[in-house]
Amino acid sequence: MIEIDDVTGLVNPVVIAAFEGWNDAADAASSVVDHLMRVWEAQVVGAVDPEDFYDFQVNRPAVGTDERGHRRITWPSTRIAVASPPDLQRDVILVRGIEPNMRWRQFTAELLAACDDLGGELVVTLGALLADSPHTRPIPVSGTASEPDLVDRLKLEQSTYEGPTGIVGVLQDACARLDIPSVSYWAAVPHYVAQPPCPKATLALIGVLEDLLETSIPLGDLPEDARAWERGVDELAEEDEDIADYVRALEEARDTTELPEASGEAIAREFERYLKRKEGEA
Repeated sequence: MIEIDDVTGLVNPVVIAAFEGWNDAADAASSVVDHLMRVWEAQVVGAVDPEDFYDFQVNRPAVGTDERGHRRITWPSTRIAVASPPDLQRDVILVRGIEPNMRWRQFTAELLAACDDLGGELVVTLGALLADSPHTRPIPVSGTASEPDLVDRLKLEQSTYEGPTGIVGVLQDACARLDIPSVSYWAAVPHYVAQPPCPKATLALIGVLEDLLETSIPLGDLPEDARAWERGVDELAEEDEDIADYVRALEEARDTTELPEASGEAIAREFERYLKRKEGEA
């Protein structure tokens, strides 16, 4: 079992989880949790024992020097942290890890048990996949939820995907079996720029989290990083006519299939987020 530090008094905590690996194209999802840990000053309270779940020839430990100048080994693992965002009327449990190499059902059971011990009431998983998305348009984010009221409130749909899945899918399935309310968000990263990072996709996932939590999240340098990323891909396309033609084809397909009312709803949501962020800065 995961040993958790003595934590008391968490208020209606929501769990936000992301994992490196198959579920995390361009590190977009795990970068969200990294960002939240920084801006919310999260405190690590527990970690999965890596000996039981990771193949160290696949996910190798890293050697480095700590702040005291001592050499130390850092083992691949999944860590649990807690945070109390100042503008949120509830606490947050952050799960940041690596997709395990073995014993997925035991891993999932231990992780959910630890979150339950901390009082987690809702599990939100984040993922990112490679897709035919033009980098010049907003990054699409799809979402599913286990509870009908969540589906209605967040305007989500039940997933119809069939095929291989990762630890995020297994975690969602376990939540459904245990009647734990859960939501899963996936960002569609342009496949022709798959190398990490992709700050524009990370920013898109943070946007839907703001809608879910009904709060504004400090963005730091992410907006400028996203603009710089987009400019860099623009320059790449300008240097390669084949890529430029392909991007134009993706843009046309996206603009043709995207209904005007859907675009209007997206603009309205973005404006609401902007107003909430301005209110928080006032």
